[in-house]
Amino acid sequence: MELIIAAGIIGLALGAIGAVIALRTAKSGTIREADNKVKSAHAEAEQVVSEARRTAETLKKEALLEAKEEIIKNRQAAEADDKQRKIEIHNLENRVMQREESLDRRNDALDKREHQLSSQQGNLDRRSRELEDLYQRQTAELERISDLTREDAHKELLDTVRSEVTHEAAAIIRESEQQVRAESQKTAQEIISLAIQRCASDHTAEITVTSVHIPSDDLKGRIIGREGRNIRTFEQVSGVNLVIDDTPETVVLSSFDPVRRETARVALENLIADGRIHPARIEEMYQKAASLVEQRVQEAGEQAAFDCGIHELHPELVKTLGALRYRTSFGQNVLRHSIEVAELCAIMAEELKVDARLAKRAGLLHDLGKAIDHEIEGPHAVIGADLARRHGERPVIVHAIEAHHGDIEPNTVLDVLVQAADAISASRPGARRESAENYIKRLEKLEKIANGHEGVERTYAMQAGREVHVMVQPDKISDAASTVLAHDIARQIEEEMEYPGQVRVVVIRESRATDIAK
Repeated sequence: MELIIAAGIIGLALGAIGAVIALRTAKSGTIREADNKVKSAHAEAEQVVSEARRTAETLKKEALLEAKEEIIKNRQAAEADDKQRKIEIHNLENRVMQREESLDRRNDALDKREHQLSSQQGNLDRRSRELEDLYQRQTAELERISDLTREDAHKELLDTVRSEVTHEAAAIIRESEQQVRAESQKTAQEIISLAIQRCASDHTAEITVTSVHIPSDDLKGRIIGREGRNIRTFEQVSGVNLVIDDTPETVVLSSFDPVRRETARVALENLIADGRIHPARIEEMYQKAASLVEQRVQEAGEQAAFDCGIHELHPELVKTLGALRYRTSFGQNVLRHSIEVAELCAIMAEELKVDARLAKRAGLLHDLGKAIDHEIEGPHAVIGADLARRHGERPVIVHAIEAHHGDIEPNTVLDVLVQAADAISASRPGARRESAENYIKRLEKLEKIANGHEGVERTYAMQAGREVHVMVQPDKISDAASTVLAHDIARQIEEEMEYPGQVRVVVIRESRATDIAK
């Protein structure tokens, strides 16, 4: 503040000096007047300086007073804050002291508890030793009284418990089976029998070779051609093996691709009818036959979809479905089998109040993979599911196709319907054929499984392996154990064998007494 006042005074002084200089430079006639004005200005400047000094002193005193008041206020606030903090510290010290006292009391209680537990543990150890000694004496006394060792008594007890458990298990199994049969057998039989009756159809038996009749054996030489050029050309163009042997008036076409084999058959028959057999003609006839068979495949797929009332199938799915016309499984035509499965699915779905059109679609497409399983590695169910998925089929249909042979876990009613319909179509009498060797092996396997159980005397596989009669020794197998034995054999057959339909296990226990009259 003092600096500001001093600067003002200096400014005034400088102004006055400037004015004096200005006056001196004025005309000479006004010098005296200027001197007077200078003197007057000096007087005014001194008056202004004195007033400025008085004002500065006053402001200085006021600033000092304000500073002292501010210091007093800050000191009072600091003292109040310090007093409050001392109070809080005192309270915290009181709480800490109370907690320490509480911890001391708890520590004393824990020490007393530990002492009590140590005393009780000693008592328990002593009583445990006494009980062990008593148990040993009682065991020895019981062995002396019963004349049985501990192991013998344990074995006898286990035998008794095992006998009781076997009897109870047999009773539970018998009761459960009767209850399940009473509730489900009638309904299941009605649904399945109705489905089979409404879907009875004939199946043609086809295998991996096709026999072609020729008018005379002279044609065999012409089919072979000079140095075998005709037969080589035919096999290269068709991809089918042409077998010419001593069989009269017959040549055989062999291939795992049924469509290719059918194309080769049509081409060969047309060549024989035409009479001109040479490499160029073979290629020409095969191209015509391929177009004809492709048209037949397309028509077969469309007809199958039409017969089942299924529309909006992708053209590739229709074509693949038609190729099943030339595919067989155990002598059963796969296309006819697929149509039959579709009908069975629809019938059972109607009985169960499920969407019959969806079930029929899944049944018709379930074996799609068999048409191309010779081209792609993997189970035909997985191959068919991938094909259906690529061509826009709904996920529920794709899942039913993939689950119908257990490649994935079935989790919908539709999955189970397709599985059941597939099994019914494949296992019904006359649907499939199997070789005598496989048939005999299956019967031997059934008898071997049953004979492997203790107490079995003889086993007979009957009704083409659909029923097994097990003769047991009556002195080793009781009536209750017979029920358990039948259950165990049936479970083992399910786990170790693959078979169409069902296998019935019959356990026979009988006692005979024989005498001779003389």
